[in-house]
Amino acid sequence: MADRKKLIIEAAAKSFSEFGYKATTMDQVARRAGVGKGTIYTFFKNKEDLLQYIMESLIAEMKHSAEETIDERLTFNENVHRALYKMLEYRFKHQLAIKLYEEVKLGTPEVVEALRYVEESILNYISQYIEEAIRKQDILPCDPKLTAFIILKMYIALIFDWEKNHPPLTKEEISKLFELYIFKGLSMDNH
Repeated sequence: MADRKKLIIEAAAKSFSEFGYKATTMDQVARRAGVGKGTIYTFFKNKEDLLQYIMESLIAEMKHSAEETIDERLTFNENVHRALYKMLEYRFKHQLAIKLYEEVKLGTPEVVEALRYVEESILNYISQYIEEAIRKQDILPCDPKLTAFIILKMYIALIFDWEKNHPPLTKEEISKLFELYIFKGLSMDNH
């Protein structure tokens, strides 16, 4: 039974990656997985439920990837940079995420919600890391959720928006910009 569920998930992820969420049908997923359409409904209520499951798996992989970059010997600033870079790099190299980001422009509600869920998960992950840094007194007390939002949006802007009209920034350049604009202001050493 678990093998069929895995086949369905893989088939759906491939279909969503190739055709997008809206153009993927449960019949396509069933054919690709080599199962009857009814079998899909024994595991998932509908296409939206299937997408949600796939997105949760993607988020878990992203978090695991980010956590592998954390090194307790490094500063809070360095670890945030490494984890964020890894999460965003992973997100934008993953074919499914790329296709969904293209489809969000069409305003498909399920896709908009799925990508909002990804962003919220990244914000929660960063917020927890900020809360821990505050407890350790590595940074000044601040609103962890708002600070995570600012950090994420600045990171996205520097990595993706900047590159639309300028040469890409290196990881080192981005790190220096964060040091200048964000971390020096949060650092306990400056106060």
